[in-house]
Amino acid sequence: MYEVDDNRYCYPNSTVLKNKADLRTQDELAKFETLMITQRSDEPLPVARHFTVKHYRAVHTHLFQDVYTWAGRLRTVRISKAGSMFCYPENIGEQLRLLFASLSLENEFRDLEQESFAQKAAHFLADLNAVHPFREGNGRTQTVYLSVIANQAGHPLDLERMHPNKMMSAMIASFHGDEEPLVAVILELMRRRS
Repeated sequence: MYEVDDNRYCYPNSTVLKNKADLRTQDELAKFETLMITQRSDEPLPVARHFTVKHYRAVHTHLFQDVYTWAGRLRTVRISKAGSMFCYPENIGEQLRLLFASLSLENEFRDLEQESFAQKAAHFLADLNAVHPFREGNGRTQTVYLSVIANQAGHPLDLERMHPNKMMSAMIASFHGDEEPLVAVILELMRRRS
């Protein structure tokens, strides 16, 4: 659960995010969100010639369009999790621009060996996570987007093999400067079954 300095996204006197189904408990919202995102994940994602901030936002919109009116919009409140503050909203646009410009300069991680791809992808994902541009749905959007980048780079990921707790631990470690667990998770998802 996020700590927020302004609950304009939530129902009055509640931590439940305002949602299109008007669900008022966290449990109901979580189930609805999972159902809607699972359905949208089975559909083709927005296509773009290059990875851009606009494309990233379109993927978030695609995944969360049935749940939140603000799907794809950059967050406007400060949030933290377990005492770790994410990028301030007034800096999100510029940080995303710099991050995606860097991805472009790196040729979107194409033509790399597995190990190099995993290291660069882990660093990109760690930075993207630190920005945390949306009020909700950052982790799921990041994972889907990483998969798109990996496919384009010739290193498809098997997300069905991902262990959510292991991924979460790796993301937390990367937030605190240790990207090696995230590199290991990405490599594990890239390895073919024997």
